[in-house]
Amino acid sequence: MKILHTADWHIGKQLHKVDLSDDLELFFDWLLDTIAKEDIDLLLVSGDVFDQANPSQASLKQYYGFLKRMLATECKIILTGGNHDSALVLNAPKDILGFLNIDVIGGAPEAINDLFIKYTKKDEEVVIAAVPFLRDKDIRNAVAGESYSDKIEQIRDGIKSYFSNVNLHYAQHYPGTCFIVMGHLYVQGAQVSDSMRDIQIGNQAGVSGTIFGDAPHYVALGHIHKPYAVSKNIYYSGSPISLSFSEKEEVKQVNVISVSGQQVQVDILPIPKFRHLLAFQGTLEDVKSQLYSYTSHTDLVSLAEIIVNEPNENIQIRRDLDDLLENYENDHLKIVKSKLNFLNKIRGASEAFEPGISVADVTPMEMFEKRLELDGHQENTEELKHAFRQILEELNL
Repeated sequence: MKILHTADWHIGKQLHKVDLSDDLELFFDWLLDTIAKEDIDLLLVSGDVFDQANPSQASLKQYYGFLKRMLATECKIILTGGNHDSALVLNAPKDILGFLNIDVIGGAPEAINDLFIKYTKKDEEVVIAAVPFLRDKDIRNAVAGESYSDKIEQIRDGIKSYFSNVNLHYAQHYPGTCFIVMGHLYVQGAQVSDSMRDIQIGNQAGVSGTIFGDAPHYVALGHIHKPYAVSKNIYYSGSPISLSFSEKEEVKQVNVISVSGQQVQVDILPIPKFRHLLAFQGTLEDVKSQLYSYTSHTDLVSLAEIIVNEPNENIQIRRDLDDLLENYENDHLKIVKSKLNFLNKIRGASEAFEPGISVADVTPMEMFEKRLELDGHQENTEELKHAFRQILEELNL
């Protein structure tokens, strides 16, 4: 039996107002071709199917379009919800999709048994514990007046207890069967990227890979966008396309798990780059030279961030940069992000963010932290940040 593990599709994602649906569509083309070539029996998608809890009609159309194309294969699909997903949205067509060999676990069910999916193919048998993103209400009981550190510890303990119960259920009902656990959470040691939203109080509630115990033969994780092996049997597949400029150097991948009895072998399949994300840095003249000499051979237009570093603040440099941004034309490259740095600033210049930085380039959390800094807050800053993160999560921002 062969299983393909992917995650963090983020359908509907925009990168500095550039729609990445074309990138995902090329990935879906490649994925369908890979499923056929590799003779994949089971596709696992470990959370963050969508980028927003309330996806647009275009995002839903792309999602169902991919599922429709998958019906032509004999590959079973299991999808779980992530922190970006709405459990209600994912679960809405759950019963219909179940008839089409597609199982969806949008949020943690009341009965742990409902997480388990048994699958048999080619004389091989596996059992999947399809654990979605675990929200506060799934793993702890809030208490009025509790401290910030108490909340962090309760979350860690709650996650550990949840996966312990998953292993216990497996041992009681499926002993001897190859066991695969899906999850969408932050495991300490993995590297986060700019495109990732704070998860469970800003990753401070990250857990050790040991919480999964010795029972699973493979753990298919989502949430970290960088491909990462936590251990020999615990993997983040990463996102299939680059979702931020911090991911521009990464080689994206899917993981193929070959199952024989209780033995698993993991092979990494690199995903082709469909567009480049680039950073051009230096003086304004250096950046201009790099921009005008650039050519690309990818399917989609490359996206660039430019970082201009000049020794002295100069209004003419600002004007020249604005002129460059307005008039630059290249069929292979689009500038979507810019920043201007002066080593020696004129006294009285902006005390917050550099001029030229778009509000779209500053996260709500960064803006809030800057506000705390400018207001001189020194006490209870972590509690304030925690409260603000909870608001962001409720608003899906």
